[in-house]
Amino acid sequence: MSFRKRHVGLAGPSSAHAFPQDSPVNHPSVPGVRPSPLDGRPTTSTGTPTLDDLLAGHAGLALGNSLLIGENGTTDFAGALLRYYAAEGVVQGHRVHVVGVGEQWGRELPGLVGAGGPGDTGSEAVVAVDKEKMKIAWRYERLGEFGAGTAGSRGGITPFDLTKRLPLPTSGAISFTAIPLTAENPFTSILQSITQAIASSPPNTIHRLIVPTLLSPALFPPSASHPRHLLPFLHSLRALLRHHSTHLSAMLTLPLSLYPRSTGLVRWIEHLCDGVLELAPFPHSIDIEPPLTTSFGSGKAEEKPQGMIKIHKLPVLTEKGGGGGGGDDLAFSLSRKRFEIKPFSLPPVEGDQEAQNGEAEGGKVGKLDIEF
Repeated sequence: MSFRKRHVGLAGPSSAHAFPQDSPVNHPSVPGVRPSPLDGRPTTSTGTPTLDDLLAGHAGLALGNSLLIGENGTTDFAGALLRYYAAEGVVQGHRVHVVGVGEQWGRELPGLVGAGGPGDTGSEAVVAVDKEKMKIAWRYERLGEFGAGTAGSRGGITPFDLTKRLPLPTSGAISFTAIPLTAENPFTSILQSITQAIASSPPNTIHRLIVPTLLSPALFPPSASHPRHLLPFLHSLRALLRHHSTHLSAMLTLPLSLYPRSTGLVRWIEHLCDGVLELAPFPHSIDIEPPLTTSFGSGKAEEKPQGMIKIHKLPVLTEKGGGGGGGDDLAFSLSRKRFEIKPFSLPPVEGDQEAQNGEAEGGKVGKLDIEF
């Protein structure tokens, strides 16, 4: 009669080597890439801190994923997000690929806070970012900078200023892919140029793909909106993102006034993208300088909301949750300094003096308020 010790497997010691454990891979530190605070996957910033906070708690856009931003109306708020995304890539030394627009689009990228005028070189602008410190409190000053490899660190986010322009480096960090207007399928050349650029670049290079106003008649030929051309392109782009899951990310915009979400083609586009956001500007957003509103509770002047933002799908949703704005209604505002996304709430009614006086006093509840 044989006996065996408890908590010991039935197989012999040789079975321990049948399924070898995967050793942790130490990825080299890449500028502009940090691990997600949720699951450690590599993520990169979109250039807009409030947009990074919405992306399912990953503190940025996870590499190997795409983000589609649809916009109603004739405004170009989604274009501002693309410029922030491109400017962040240029500053971090990534390869930025822009489809359909010329170099004039690249000259309109927002500049760095504290940088000089247009005569500055790209290296001087990057040095200006290192000198700019976001000092929240003295105890948080040494927690690490963006790209230092510290999970969960929010320091070192590049601040941009829309009133300034980012000088483009001469090293070819940003490239522009023209769309052949005479070709039957304009997406074939786009995929070929992106694939060749990734194959010819060093292994640790991070690539950002930008497609402004997808299917716009001003940039794309009429044949581009045909499903037999568009859907294979999106399938191929999705496969390319999955194949280069640690080196490539993409951001696209779609004019919903020309292609509403009720159509089957747009539904397929949203299905093949990893994240889908919708911008719904308010009618007053056509003003050049939106007026400031005063918060009764804080007494500070805030930017007037210029529209609502709807989250239809988030990339890389995990069982840990996170992101999504907590179920609140979200509004966005674009000022000369930044693009900001924050919860939206209706102000008190003009005739409701009691509510306004209550907020002016800091929202305190008095004895008369609780008496029946």
